[in-house]
Amino acid sequence: MSGAAAGGPLAGLRVIDLGQVYLGPYCGLMFALMGAEVLKIEPPGGDSIRGIAAGCENPAAMMLNSSKQSVTLDLRSEEGRAALLALVEGADVLIENFRPGTMERLGLGWETLSARNPRLVMGSGKGYAADSVYRDAAAMDFPIQALSGLMSVTGFADGPPVKCGAAITDFLGGIHLFGGIMAALHARGRSGQGDFVEIAMQDVAHHALASNIASLLLATDGFMDRAGNSQAVLKVAPYDLFPARDGQVAIMCLTDRHWRELLRAMGRADLTEDPGLASAPARCARRAEVDGLVAAWTSGLTRAEIFAALNAVHVPGAPVRTLAEVVADAEMRARGMIHDLPHPDLGTVPVPGLPMRFARHRPEPPRPLPPAGADTVRVLRALRDAPPHSHEKDTG
Repeated sequence: MSGAAAGGPLAGLRVIDLGQVYLGPYCGLMFALMGAEVLKIEPPGGDSIRGIAAGCENPAAMMLNSSKQSVTLDLRSEEGRAALLALVEGADVLIENFRPGTMERLGLGWETLSARNPRLVMGSGKGYAADSVYRDAAAMDFPIQALSGLMSVTGFADGPPVKCGAAITDFLGGIHLFGGIMAALHARGRSGQGDFVEIAMQDVAHHALASNIASLLLATDGFMDRAGNSQAVLKVAPYDLFPARDGQVAIMCLTDRHWRELLRAMGRADLTEDPGLASAPARCARRAEVDGLVAAWTSGLTRAEIFAALNAVHVPGAPVRTLAEVVADAEMRARGMIHDLPHPDLGTVPVPGLPMRFARHRPEPPRPLPPAGADTVRVLRALRDAPPHSHEKDTG
């Protein structure tokens, strides 16, 4: 972008990342890809996510921890805790998503860290809120999807609830934690004081259910929990997957105008004036007929041909792609959203780039995840050589 400077908008921030698995590390990744110096703190031998794979280092570790530095500390030891506290003195942010009470048992709770550095912003991601009756329940994405109701609206009407295939509450949690930390950093710019920010995966999942809850409240003829690939919330048709010569495509007609434009793309302009199909309620009442009309058109074309025809008339739709097709996407590579970084066992890993774009900051490509502890000696040596921190009040 013309006039954009190298380096991200968060350059100059130092972040200590104690994140585990997905939620915390994803929050830290946003800081790293925006230019902050992120110290990934791992236990001796490396973070557990490095080894959650058969026969090689887990590529997810690189996807979540690229552009970070790796420092190994044993936080169960007095020496490791002392080193972390020393790092906290010069840090802007600390991220953690351990089980409730873990940081306190280690002597590294908010009160201790804030006393050591009053400007520190501490971000804590949990499954359930600190004041929730479920606070101490074992929490990961799967049970959170169950308890939050996400699972109840996923699947087909004649089948059981199904979890979302992606670890959606982990990543919703990570980006909400990032946003909360950024708000606290903004406030620190006025007050000079840090803050403690906590999010719960259960709570962020509830926000994602807004349209489903609205449908529940507005339902006059019974609420359909699960509608498969159809639309249970807005009562529109067509809204489903349809067969193509080489797979399937998703097509939705949110408005009556979409329906009329789709008919023209299908070569069935003769149906645009059919009063029995002109409105969404009428099409829903004849859903099988409507879907049959669309399927008769799509089944003779490839996904690419259908996608082009839909785009030409501005009707929402897209091919259903496999993960293999997605990670091979040349267009996403050209936009810097996929970077092939070297992996010791797999050759390369398709690591995501920063999904935000800034007019005044040129995005930097992610850097490979270093071996566990690769930066420990350098970081701790610099810590010993650095002058004491004064924690003066921010003026910016």
